[in-house]
Amino acid sequence: MDFFTTEFLTALISIVIIDLVLAGDNAIVIGLAARNLPKEQQKTVIFWGTVGAVVMRIVATSAVVWLLKIPGLLLVGGVLLLWIAYKLLVDGKGHEIEAKKTVFQAIQTIVIADTVMGLDNVIAVAGVAHGDYLLVILGLVISIPIIVWGSTIFLRLMDRFPWILYVGAGVVAWTAGGMLTGEKFMKPYFPEGSMRGYGVQVLAVLGVLAWGYLQNQKNKKASDGVQTS
Repeated sequence: MDFFTTEFLTALISIVIIDLVLAGDNAIVIGLAARNLPKEQQKTVIFWGTVGAVVMRIVATSAVVWLLKIPGLLLVGGVLLLWIAYKLLVDGKGHEIEAKKTVFQAIQTIVIADTVMGLDNVIAVAGVAHGDYLLVILGLVISIPIIVWGSTIFLRLMDRFPWILYVGAGVVAWTAGGMLTGEKFMKPYFPEGSMRGYGVQVLAVLGVLAWGYLQNQKNKKASDGVQTS
C-alpha cells in the first residue's frame, strides 16, 4: 500500500476509528489499576502502562497480520469480526480490575489487562491493515494517546450519542466483509474491486447494525418491563 494514497488514508482512518471504539473501555483499566497510588505516581503509571500496552498491541497485531496470510484464516477472522461488531453494539462491558499499591504492579496490571481485553481490536486492525505494518503502528500511535488522555470524554460521548457506537460497529463489519471476500480461494467469486465484493460488505454492515439495533430494542423492552413490575 503506497504512502498517503487515498487507500492508505482510508485504511488509517478506519484503524483509528476501530481503535477508539473497541479500545475505549480499555482506558478505564488504567484508571482502575492506578487509583490507589499517589497523584504524582499515577502519571508515571499512566505513561509506562500506555507504552507497555502499545508495544504489546503492536506485537500482537503484527503476529495476527502474519497469521491472516495463512489460507483460510482470513475467512475465519472475518466471521469472528462480524460477531465482534455485533457484540460491540449489544454488550455492556464490566471491569473487574483490582487497584494496585505499587507502580510496578499497576503497570503490570495495565499491560496484561489491555493485552487480554484487546483481542477484538487486534483482529479488526489486522484485517484493515492488509499486511501493512506501518498502518498498524501509525493507527496505534495516533489513537492510544487519545484513548488514554481523552478516555473519559470519549466514553461519555459514546453514552450520550449512541450513533458513534453504531458508526464504529459499521466500520468493523465493513472490515469483516472485506476479509470474507479477500480470502484467496474466494477471489474467483469476488475479484478485487468487484461490485459483488462491495455488496457483501454492505450486507455485512446492514446485517450487523440491524441485528444489533433489534436486540438493543428487545433488551430495552425487557428492562422496562422489569422496572415497571
